[in-house]
Amino acid sequence: MKKHRLLSNCTALIVMILISVQYAYAENVIRLNGVEDPKADYVIAVIDLAIKHLDKKYRIQRFDNEALSQIRVREEINAGNLDVTWTSSNSEIEQLMQPIRIPLFKGLIGYRILIIRQGDQYKFDNIKTLEDLKKVSLGQGTTWADTKILEANGLHVVKTVKYPNLFYMLDGGRFDAFPRGVSEPFEEIPRYPTLKLDVEKNLLIAYKMPFYLFVKNGNNVLAKDLETGLNLAIADGSFEKLFLSNKTVQDVIEKSNIGNRRIINLENPTLSKETPVDRAELWIDPQKLGK
Repeated sequence: MKKHRLLSNCTALIVMILISVQYAYAENVIRLNGVEDPKADYVIAVIDLAIKHLDKKYRIQRFDNEALSQIRVREEINAGNLDVTWTSSNSEIEQLMQPIRIPLFKGLIGYRILIIRQGDQYKFDNIKTLEDLKKVSLGQGTTWADTKILEANGLHVVKTVKYPNLFYMLDGGRFDAFPRGVSEPFEEIPRYPTLKLDVEKNLLIAYKMPFYLFVKNGNNVLAKDLETGLNLAIADGSFEKLFLSNKTVQDVIEKSNIGNRRIINLENPTLSKETPVDRAELWIDPQKLGK
């Protein structure tokens, strides 16, 4: 009887251990969706770098069998079906999900250069201030976050719903310039070979636009672990090394002449008050990038 009871106790103990191991393993899986997102490989590399700096073990699991909209991803995060997503941030988004306030692109996404019509460079050569910039018209998407920022700074914005229309509208003289992310014009202009478009040579429009990882509200353990891992990677220089190895960043350094452009700073009224604007190590200095 004692032997039978001992065996039963051992069996129960083994079952409890197996359940605990399985539970711990499930807790340490980071589920995400990165299909058809050009930033996904870099962001996932950043996540992997962060978790390698932790004593706790995490495993990344990608669900790339279906392309999900940002809204759908947010729903899956809040339903507990995915653990991490990433997007440009503002105060509204930070109410819907919990941010890890480390800008993954060091604020690079908040820098804009202009696509203009060929032969129009002279219109921009004497633009040195925000007041000067208000004299030209800019094209943007109707629902884009950038549109709200440009308008909040008093700039003249011409809007349309469909992104491809902006290139034809610019070529047709509907507005003077199309602000784009610092790497984008060099990929976009060749897609429209029949349009007479060019990259403006001198200006850099700048505003704080953090691009964060997000988790479900209340998922404090994962949020803290990712923040800890990212801060450790920043401290030992490995985050900077990964950032500079990113193809988008390399293209910016090679093609945009970002370090020699005149910077026109704009306010971003959509930023949350918790944005770590005072941590200089989290943000690029464009005038030093590539030098």
